[in-house]
Amino acid sequence: MSSFDLLSTIEYGGCSVKLPAGKLSETLKGLPGTPHPNLLVDIETHDDAGVYKINDELALIQTTDFFPPVCSDPYEFGQIAAANALSDVYAMGGKILTAMNIVAFPASIPLDVLKEILHGGIDKLIEAGGVMMGGHTIVDDIPKYGLAVTGTVHPEKIITNSNARPGDVLILTKPIGAGIILAGKRLGEISQSYYQTVLESMKQLNTVADLMQKYNVKSATDITGFGLAGHALKLAMASKVCIKINPEKVPLFDGAKDLAKIACLPGACFRNLEYVENNIEVTPDISFEHKMLMMDAQTSGGILMCCPPQNVQAMLLELYQKGFIHASVIGEVTELKEKHIVFSAML
Repeated sequence: MSSFDLLSTIEYGGCSVKLPAGKLSETLKGLPGTPHPNLLVDIETHDDAGVYKINDELALIQTTDFFPPVCSDPYEFGQIAAANALSDVYAMGGKILTAMNIVAFPASIPLDVLKEILHGGIDKLIEAGGVMMGGHTIVDDIPKYGLAVTGTVHPEKIITNSNARPGDVLILTKPIGAGIILAGKRLGEISQSYYQTVLESMKQLNTVADLMQKYNVKSATDITGFGLAGHALKLAMASKVCIKINPEKVPLFDGAKDLAKIACLPGACFRNLEYVENNIEVTPDISFEHKMLMMDAQTSGGILMCCPPQNVQAMLLELYQKGFIHASVIGEVTELKEKHIVFSAML
């Protein structure tokens, strides 16, 4: 195993380096579309992946994701980056089929470091039941790694961010606060055990598509660089509903709340706040730290699913059995009246 510290090569890493959501939306505005009768999900709803119908029984899910290192160890970085990319297929209700590597790598770093990154990605893909088909590499000043992923889904069983309905119950499968913990670790403000817990969570595959299909979940999204608030807003806008969340019920990584209290907050928190602030109501009973935790950029975060109320308890039980021990009910979907997002402790 290499002793090379990937974090020594970067200033920012993981999904926190995403182009701010507002700037991305502005950039995409007015670009020509490529309409096609078989294109079932495209960029219009800002969903987790695109979906293309092959026939009445089969559709392809396609997505890509890559970023600079989020941890020191190359093998772990490969695992986390792969898990993050694969998550989009799970969020759409699909099964993993194939993947291709995306690599940017400095000439100054030993190639055995790259080999370990690739090994981590391949091992995670194998765990997901997928096949690695190849990839593409370029020389760059900052290392970056990820996957282009293809999955499959039945055309009538696609889970999108535009099908949330009033009455649905919000379930989140993983804790929030990874970005804040990672920032705290680099500043020496957090323990190694708290940091390692975050790494293990980021490596965990979001293998919940089968459960979402089983329990009739029609809408979901994975939580990554735009934070819980940003991704919930995209879902609420696509579905034309209001998402009500009780931040005090949102599972948090140990140490994250304490760091937020002392304003140990990455820049991504404020970029995400800027994106959502005109579409969010925060009631006075929500603390500053809870509000900012909802803005925190996650890397390989959990799935936010909109579950029919009659299926919530069965869903939670099976999530626990699959190893999602922090899965929690965090709110509800209601009819849209004013703001798309409401944070309140009165839920």
